[in-house]
Amino acid sequence: MVAGRVVRFDGVRGYGFIAPDHGGEDVFLHVNDVEIPESYLRSGLAVEFEVENGDRGLKASGVRLAEDEAGNPITPPLPAAPAHRPEAADSLCDVLGQDEYHREVTEALLSAAPSLTGAQILQIRAGLAGVARKHGWLEG
Repeated sequence: MVAGRVVRFDGVRGYGFIAPDHGGEDVFLHVNDVEIPESYLRSGLAVEFEVENGDRGLKASGVRLAEDEAGNPITPPLPAAPAHRPEAADSLCDVLGQDEYHREVTEALLSAAPSLTGAQILQIRAGLAGVARKHGWLEG
């Protein structure tokens, strides 16, 4: 069993990612592989899980609540009622394909800083792609 914390979970799409406590690559989490109520899955939740090699990388299975030193499950506190923020009504984001991502980022960079060189754009785009992949905003 590996210990970690849920990085994010999209209940609509039924997947998210777990960051192992020992470090390393985030592990894919699918709702079909959890042994706890789906409503518990949110950022920061301490979990234990098995790691498998999936089609696209590491995948969690048998996901359950982490246990305290006495072997009791650490139950998560109930989530706070969300503050009413109209701009946060749709907190989900689209997952982009690589080509669409490159096109969108390149346009945004050229619009914000037209003096950037092609090499600078490629360097910035690569750095942003790493962040986007880590958070599950970019396929692949």
